[in-house]
Amino acid sequence: MSETTASTTPGVRVERVEWDDPRAVALREAMEFEMGARYAGRDADSTPDKEEALHRALAVDPAGVFATILVVDESTGTPLGHAALRDLRGEWEMKRVIVAVAARGRGIGALLMSELDRAAREGGAARIILQTGDRQPEAVRLYERSGYTPIPVYPPYIDTIPFSLCYEKVLA
Repeated sequence: MSETTASTTPGVRVERVEWDDPRAVALREAMEFEMGARYAGRDADSTPDKEEALHRALAVDPAGVFATILVVDESTGTPLGHAALRDLRGEWEMKRVIVAVAARGRGIGALLMSELDRAAREGGAARIILQTGDRQPEAVRLYERSGYTPIPVYPPYIDTIPFSLCYEKVLA
């Protein structure tokens, strides 16, 4: 399933794709690499059990993904941004928001936020929740500019990533 929608951002198009679309996978891998570098050494007393719990908390079951969204360069087909919505115990949770390094500062993040809102509304969501980290100030700025407000850290992040920053956006 791939669905393309018009974009108000010149030179890009928005596509809804399957979770396992190779372009989506590549952007998520780039995100993992970047986040690994940002959070290296964050948990000095990490153990194999803590690492396994962290992996479980951050894992996304493709069967629970409502929408995977890509922003793609119209002329080259290069994926510029990625975001997804998944079911987390009955909530709509935003996951894996990334804008390719070379595309940052072009409004791709704002476009992703708008498309996530649209997809959630179409799906009947009352709100969207998200978890981010304390070493991602640009993500926090994007979420706050997009109308997200802080909420308490929620499961499964309470025990595994207590330094998480969590947000919600109520969809009226």
